Amino acid sequence: MTKAIAALLMLAMAVQIIKPLGLPGLRRRSDFWKLAIIAFVAWTIALVINETF
Repeated sequence: MTKAIAALLMLAMAVQIIKPLGLPGLRRRSDFWKLAIIAFVAWTIALVINETF
């Protein structure tokens, strides 16, 4: 699960740098750091859920 999340969000960050996604808050190339924060939060939640079950 965490590998899939990491792969998808790394792909989204690469796309954001090449051509911005145009979503609210992600309109500039320099906004890829926001995707990194989302990736970190999603990865952390997935790890916590995985450890509790």
